[in-house]
Amino acid sequence: MRVLVLGSGGREHALARALHRDPAVTGLHCAPGNPGTAAIAENHRLDPADPVAVVELAGRLRAELVVIGPEAPLMEGVGDALRRAGIPCFGPDREAARIEGSKAFAKEIMAAANVPTAAARVCESAAEAAAALDAFGPPYVVKDDGLAAGKGVVVTTDRAAAEEHAAACGRVVIEEFLDGPEVSLFALSDGLSAIPLLPAQDFKRAHDGGEGPNTGGMGAYTPLPWAPPGLVDEVMETVVRPAVAELRSRETPYVGVLYAGLALTAKGVRVVEFNARFGDPETQVVLDRLASPPAAMLQACAIGGLDPAFRPAWHEGAAVTVVVAAENYPAAPVKGDVITGLDEAERVPGAYVLHAGTKQDDEGRLVAAGGRVLNVVGSGPDLPAARAAAYEAVGKIGLRGAHHRTDIALEAAQAGPA
Repeated sequence: MRVLVLGSGGREHALARALHRDPAVTGLHCAPGNPGTAAIAENHRLDPADPVAVVELAGRLRAELVVIGPEAPLMEGVGDALRRAGIPCFGPDREAARIEGSKAFAKEIMAAANVPTAAARVCESAAEAAAALDAFGPPYVVKDDGLAAGKGVVVTTDRAAAEEHAAACGRVVIEEFLDGPEVSLFALSDGLSAIPLLPAQDFKRAHDGGEGPNTGGMGAYTPLPWAPPGLVDEVMETVVRPAVAELRSRETPYVGVLYAGLALTAKGVRVVEFNARFGDPETQVVLDRLASPPAAMLQACAIGGLDPAFRPAWHEGAAVTVVVAAENYPAAPVKGDVITGLDEAERVPGAYVLHAGTKQDDEGRLVAAGGRVLNVVGSGPDLPAARAAAYEAVGKIGLRGAHHRTDIALEAAQAGPA
């Protein structure tokens, strides 16, 4: 199978790595990819959100599957264009992808499908925002209605900060605060059926202890030893399948991965958000544990015929990923600093490095080219071993001004198995 992966981040490197290891994949291409994917696939320079360019490249490569990594191409209709051209595509069309592209649309879908979520109001003026903030009270949850690269949400007890974010965004969704641990669950769908992957947990705040600004994610781990029994089945029954059925009833079948961001509250499971693509950095740990070959599963979603009874096989043990971020991320990340020590990090048993925001400069040196620069993955028989491998490898990497969290999966690892 000839596969084209769209995107250039750590999520796409993780997808490419998993596909590279699949014996069914005879040709692997990334567009634009990054220096990490270049070692295992052929990179192609193009804008992955340009439908015309993507269709041309996929046709020239005779791609039998195109996997869309980021959300922007979905909202630009790349999936629609590929399907019109008869090219199998893993990723929803533009209308179905609005479940991520518009928080208000996602709330509409959840209401129609009776999916449990936070009470919310859509606000388009300062007066409406103020009334919603009064109604729900602190902590205030203010979400940009549109795409915001994982950083459009403000959760704060500071009323002025909440009002400021609402004013800056324009159209926002303001909702009640959901207390309780958060879980990410990915489900693969062909528009009719859906099957779950492993649940994971990510860490959104920039600094240890959940302090600092919101980011696209500073690390993740799986499995979740503290998760209640039956959680995945419950989420599939009450969240994923009803949402997929609702989208199908609107003649916008959902094809791809539906990411359910969940809060396990005292009142039960509640949906925090939906995303229309694999989460980053949760994908890095979920795919690390995947034992089933991924290409056939993704293609079954793209062309139809996903077996609703199929359950992927998983490696025993655990995986932890730690994000190495550039100086001043997420505000204004410093780019261009040289990265060293990757060979040493790769030699740590149980660890490897995924490129998230890197490039080669004019002198051929590997340099930082984004806010989240590297994802360091550690795996092992349990969470303590996986953490140890990841952090030992992080310690081998040099990047001036870089920072990372030191508490990824710490609490779960200390708690031990449930």
